[in-house]
Amino acid sequence: MRRPLPTPAEAIDILARKRTRPQRRPPPPAGRALNGFVKELDARFGQGPGALQARWREIVGPDIARRTEPVKLTRPRAGGPAALEIRVAGPAAALIQHQQPQILARVNLFLGAGAVDRLRIVQGPLRNPGEAAAARHPVRRRLPPLDAAREAELARGLAAAPDGPLKTALTELGRNVLRRTEDPTRR
Repeated sequence: MRRPLPTPAEAIDILARKRTRPQRRPPPPAGRALNGFVKELDARFGQGPGALQARWREIVGPDIARRTEPVKLTRPRAGGPAALEIRVAGPAAALIQHQQPQILARVNLFLGAGAVDRLRIVQGPLRNPGEAAAARHPVRRRLPPLDAAREAELARGLAAAPDGPLKTALTELGRNVLRRTEDPTRR
C-alpha cells in the first residue's frame, strides 16, 4: 500500500514543527591557524641551508664562494648554535680552514648572532663547477682581422725571413700586435 504525499499546507505545518540542523560555520582561514605554528618552527629551526645557498656569494664573497658551497646546517637536539657543513673543492680546504673565523662571522651576520659556532669542512667536487670555471677563464673577445694595407706591410717586413715555423709564428705575433694597437678598448 502506497503512502499518500502530504498536501502543501501539511508540508508547511510539518516543516514548522521540525527542528532543523544549524548551519555549518566555515573553517577559520588557514593562515591564522598556522601562523603560531610557523612562528614557533622559525624560532626553533630558523633559516636553513636553502637560504644560505641562494645568497652564498653575497655572504662570503666571490673568492670563497668560487671554492665552496654550503651543504647542511646541523642543529643540536638540546638547542644552541648549529654547525655549518661546507663542501670545498680540492686543495682549497687549507685556505678555507684559515678563513674559518671570517666565514663564521659573515654567516652569523646573515642568520643572526650566535646561529652557527662550528664550521665543518668536507672536501669534494662542487655541484656548480661551471660557475667557478667561468670565473677563472673569462671569455675573450675575438679581435677583428687586419686590413689589407697593414697585412701587406707585415708581409714586407717578414719577406727576408726564411719560410718555416718561425716565420709563421712571427706573422701571427705581428698580426696580434697590430690588431691590439688598432683596437683602443684592448689596452
